[in-house]
Amino acid sequence: MIHMISDTHNNKAFDDEWLESVCVDLEPEGRQLLEKVVSWARPIMAGKILSTEEPSVFHAAGVVKVLSLLQMDATTIVSGLIAAMPIALSGLPEADYKNEIINQFGLEVFNLVQGSRALVKIGEVARNAGPADSSSDATQQEMLRKMLLAMATDLRIVLIRLASRLQTLRWFAETKKPCPASISIETRDVYAPLANRLGIWQIKWEMEDLSFRFLEPEVYKDIAKKLESKRVERESHVAAIVNSIQTSLQEMGIKADVAGRAKHIYSIYNKMRNKNLDFDQLYDLQALRIIVDTERDCYTALSLVHAKWTPVMNEYDDYIARPKPNGYRSLHTVVRGDDGRAFEVQIRTWQMHQFAEYGMAAHWRYKEAGAKGGEVSASSLYDRQVSWMRQLLSWRKEVGITEKEEKKANDDNNTSVASQVNLERKKAELKKTGEKLEQMKAGGGQERIYVLTPQARVIELSEGSTPVDFAYHLHTDLGHRCRGARVDGQLVALNTKLQTGQTVEIIAAKSGGPSRDWLNAQLGYLASPRARAKVRLWFNAIELQKRITAGQEQVEKELQRLGKTAVNQEQLAGKLGFASAEDLYVAVAKDEFGLRGIAAAFVEPDGSADTDEKAMVARQSGALSAAKTGKSGVLVVGVDSLMTQLARCCHPAPPDDIAGFVTRGRGVSIHRQDCKSFAVLAHKSPERVIDVAWGNTADTVYPVNIAVHAHDRNSLLRDISEAFSRLKLNVTGVNTQSRQSLAHMNFTIEIKNGEQLSKALQALSDIPGVISAERC
Repeated sequence: MIHMISDTHNNKAFDDEWLESVCVDLEPEGRQLLEKVVSWARPIMAGKILSTEEPSVFHAAGVVKVLSLLQMDATTIVSGLIAAMPIALSGLPEADYKNEIINQFGLEVFNLVQGSRALVKIGEVARNAGPADSSSDATQQEMLRKMLLAMATDLRIVLIRLASRLQTLRWFAETKKPCPASISIETRDVYAPLANRLGIWQIKWEMEDLSFRFLEPEVYKDIAKKLESKRVERESHVAAIVNSIQTSLQEMGIKADVAGRAKHIYSIYNKMRNKNLDFDQLYDLQALRIIVDTERDCYTALSLVHAKWTPVMNEYDDYIARPKPNGYRSLHTVVRGDDGRAFEVQIRTWQMHQFAEYGMAAHWRYKEAGAKGGEVSASSLYDRQVSWMRQLLSWRKEVGITEKEEKKANDDNNTSVASQVNLERKKAELKKTGEKLEQMKAGGGQERIYVLTPQARVIELSEGSTPVDFAYHLHTDLGHRCRGARVDGQLVALNTKLQTGQTVEIIAAKSGGPSRDWLNAQLGYLASPRARAKVRLWFNAIELQKRITAGQEQVEKELQRLGKTAVNQEQLAGKLGFASAEDLYVAVAKDEFGLRGIAAAFVEPDGSADTDEKAMVARQSGALSAAKTGKSGVLVVGVDSLMTQLARCCHPAPPDDIAGFVTRGRGVSIHRQDCKSFAVLAHKSPERVIDVAWGNTADTVYPVNIAVHAHDRNSLLRDISEAFSRLKLNVTGVNTQSRQSLAHMNFTIEIKNGEQLSKALQALSDIPGVISAERC
């Protein structure tokens, strides 16, 4: 509901005194634009108040006042004024209202106004959702800050929103009306930290103090009473200390920037709470910072401070010699002044200050970390975005100062040539800085987006994500069952690209799985590698189950044919060299293991054979066997931690020339390069061939096949067995056949390297009756 107020209030808000104060830093063209907007907005806002019960003209005038103090340009200031006025007050349809602003004030102003209102809308959605789970409060507040920053495609949008919120709090404070807790909490947890991160300290501390005043009025009053002086008095005391140090340093020939500020009530309360201190135990109610050129000057300034005032024991920290874990460097000390009041002093170089302000040890990281102190470091694009925004703010202020200097120099005919040269150099440096910042902004890109669940929970996704990515981020099962989505209440296709600030609702079936179309990159259903991996895992599991079922059917049919249906299939799989029955089923289904091998497992040895030949019994693989450990010792070129397996068709072993073939579902199969099976596979699917190499094989042994052809005779197998024993080679497989007085024997032995294989072949060739011994 829109209420009415008198025209007296309306005129007072936009009076001449107000106009003069907000136009101090504006050019004549900027002042004309502001006067035009005021003339346009005054009759629209006349006599009306906002939902917070604040008169619309007061709110608009206050927002402009805050933006002018931040030295914003005219476009930002007029956009802040218009954004402070809801569309409902204009009396025009939204489309007409849009055209009105664009026609009157330009597209740039309209974009800033729309961006600011989008942030307002997100805030309302989050507040209306109610309190979050306490365990996720901090995470959600951080996500909301990131989303607000991501939605603000222009830095000025964030500043307009901060100015609007600060004016709302000021109005509640001035009128002594109760401020809704939701607004105070949102200010404390979202907007104040955001102002802090952008380096807008004045807005930050005022927001914190006001929100604290509304949320904890009794505690606020108690701390205020305990302060020895009012804020103005405290700040004047700090100013006196600053002047004293500045003068002393100049006398010592040290160039320094000394700045001081009194601690604010909320920061005092926060320190008492985080460090579990009483009010009397606080040493830094007043603090100042000294910035010098060199580390040596830091310690010189420290000596000066300790000489002028009495140091407080156990309150000195040398973070220059011992930096914090996040890289922060500075000297911290607490001294007691002539009046007995303690204050903190921080001393650092400009380089340390730049790192602390813009680097990973930024002030907000270790201030907002609470009890964690400096153990939290900056991260990701979000921090880079904050960094260039803060630098841009500082740069704009410096440009404004330089323009004033230039104007003064032009008005002063006695300006020296050296001063003009210095001014031109400073302008060139600022221009170069500005260009660098614009490049940072253009090159950074927005890598993350932030969307809302129907319960107003903020979700962080990669740029280009779709509703399917959103569903898989919430829960794997929800992703599998995803069948549709609503974005901001409207049904959309599942490959729709989401945008920051949208509310996404997933429509899911009671059961089911993903579509194979989701894996088609050209269709654009998935942008997240994590979600894509979950979909692949689903289909791999389905395919594996199909193979297990098919292989089990074949094995059971073979056992039925052999009349061995009662056999324990787990034991049978172990006897055949498989870890489980399912591995046997998969090998059978993939034609990697023939059914004849099952029949051979039930063939009893011939009792009439020479008793000496019973000594040649195949043993199980040793503990270091690649067949048993599954560690092939093979490195896939360019890829880490990729599953590999030695092909059974050719049994590669070091130092064989090898190649890899990417299989479906079982990693990379390693073949000898002269393997016939590999040649066929490579011809059919050359794109699946991958470069591999032997890594650190250490003591690993590898199975190789040896074919021996000899004239059949008694004790032949015993002689071969003794040859293997002399070489200490483990035999894991034996297969012998005799035809027409010739013995054809195949052995599987385990070797470490090619030298052992050569010795084995030579030893076999030296046995009487052996025609040939070769690797197969």
